[in-house]
Amino acid sequence: MRPHVRRPPRHPRPRPGPHRPPAHARREPPGVEREPLLRARFPWTAQSDPGARGKVTVVDPRRTRTAALADEHVFIRPSTDAYFLMAMVHTLFAENLAVDLPDAAGLDELRDIAAGFAPERVADITGVPADAVRRTARELAAAPRAAVYGRIGTCTQAFGTLNSWLVDVLNALTGNLDRPGGAMFPKPAHVPAYRRRKPFRTGRWRSRVRDLPEANGELPVATLADEIETPGEGQVRALITIGGNPALSAPNSARLDRAFAGLEFMASIDPYLNETTRHAHVVLPPPRPVQTPHYDIALTGLAVRNYARYSPPVLPLDGRPSESEILARLALLASGADGDPAALDDMIITSTLGKAVAHEGSPVHGRDAGELRAMLDAGTPAERRLDMMLRLGPYGDAFGAVPDGLTLDRLRTDHPHGIDLGALEPRLDEVLCTASGRLELCPPALAADAARLRDALEAALETAAPAGTVLIGRRHLRSNNSWLHNVPELVRGSNTCTLHLHPDDAARLGVAAGDGVRVTSRAGSVEAVAEPTDAIMPGVVSLPHGWGHDRPGTRTGVARRHAGVNVNAVTDEREIDPASGTAVFNGVPVTLARVG
Repeated sequence: MRPHVRRPPRHPRPRPGPHRPPAHARREPPGVEREPLLRARFPWTAQSDPGARGKVTVVDPRRTRTAALADEHVFIRPSTDAYFLMAMVHTLFAENLAVDLPDAAGLDELRDIAAGFAPERVADITGVPADAVRRTARELAAAPRAAVYGRIGTCTQAFGTLNSWLVDVLNALTGNLDRPGGAMFPKPAHVPAYRRRKPFRTGRWRSRVRDLPEANGELPVATLADEIETPGEGQVRALITIGGNPALSAPNSARLDRAFAGLEFMASIDPYLNETTRHAHVVLPPPRPVQTPHYDIALTGLAVRNYARYSPPVLPLDGRPSESEILARLALLASGADGDPAALDDMIITSTLGKAVAHEGSPVHGRDAGELRAMLDAGTPAERRLDMMLRLGPYGDAFGAVPDGLTLDRLRTDHPHGIDLGALEPRLDEVLCTASGRLELCPPALAADAARLRDALEAALETAAPAGTVLIGRRHLRSNNSWLHNVPELVRGSNTCTLHLHPDDAARLGVAAGDGVRVTSRAGSVEAVAEPTDAIMPGVVSLPHGWGHDRPGTRTGVARRHAGVNVNAVTDEREIDPASGTAVFNGVPVTLARVG
């Protein structure tokens, strides 16, 4: 996990809770493909001198390059982050370090929950000494500016939702939510500021077989194999994949790989015939990157500074359909219709503009939607939609009402390398979307899940069972995702698909660097090459994600010559975070055995 140590924290996507500043820690989930430079678990900075870099503390089961650069690195046992964070909250309350939050709801309920998580009670479970927890909480509270931040690693574990919530709680209790130097919210150029989000909810519907909750309109990938294999009404018999490789990146991927073979129909939009797309009846290759325009939709919601950037295609399409056209055609066919894919974009534009002119807070309220539509960019359907979004956004020209405002043409012509839209500014009132309109520190759903954490703590203290070996993931700069393994320049050099384990564990197994080690879980086993290192804590092993390119029927020759082993052969689709349905990719119980 590597936080960026010299910048304010980034901000992940919205998640359950009253707000969504930076989500938590980030170890490397074996099956999740993400940008590699921000791998951090609970780094936080505390500044006393505005001109100086504050203290950076990284809490992580591995000593990453970022941890090596940090002022302090604290080893923590994987999947125990919620205990650590709750002990931090406990300390803030117990020592009267929390700031006054008169407009927040749930403060008393939160205090009651945290009361049972004194640092001394969780120390043996987390591996973090109680005095280190208390000192860290005091330093966080005393800093004029600070931020607790993390990412994917702690989301993908048994208490991932609680981890995300507790990171937010710590930022709020220390007065660092939505203030410069703390956890702030970007203002993307394409998102209308006048349109308020509805309160976040999960479980609006549930999966057919395992009754897992929906979140953000999606069901957990951990139950996809169940839905394909289990007969009955609603059984998944057809599948469309878009640029993903779930046959390698999903938990217990071997089972999902087998399930794909039984589908009646599968289509994939992908440039490769890889471990997943080899099952497809139809593979639709998108245009090459140089033929594709790009605007940062997702990343502007995670930015440390507001900006907008549009990159037009370098080369023409030469008659082939764009990726957006491919998706639009599939959407039409899936709905039982057929016709020009551009009609779908026109329908979306018409609907969006109709809602905008009817919304009292909109910059185009009361105007004629047809007139606005005629003013849109004359480019492709996707560019017309982007132009509409920019014009309705917080920096937009409001279709001529703000003469110097942003449009796609202005972004493309006047700012070909992007435009700096300024530093992040406090805007909690704009993004807060709770039903009460207040900052809700202890929503009922999260309070209920905290009871599961309390019960797990009591059970662990009662049994006092010795900790077994657990598995976490990792990645390398040249191995951001499985696609990169088919690029010759990125797989040169020494083998990076190795099993990291502590020298003490290696000695106990009788293995040395280069020896084979069998890693086994309930779901399966793999044989990996050992790489002993004191950069990982005892009792923890690490395999990188995205490898395992030894399946028949693929056409990724470079990747096949550097096959590696698939860590998700041992992750378990049955192990999830019940609150969100997210699969457990970190803290997977495993056993080790020397091979040969």
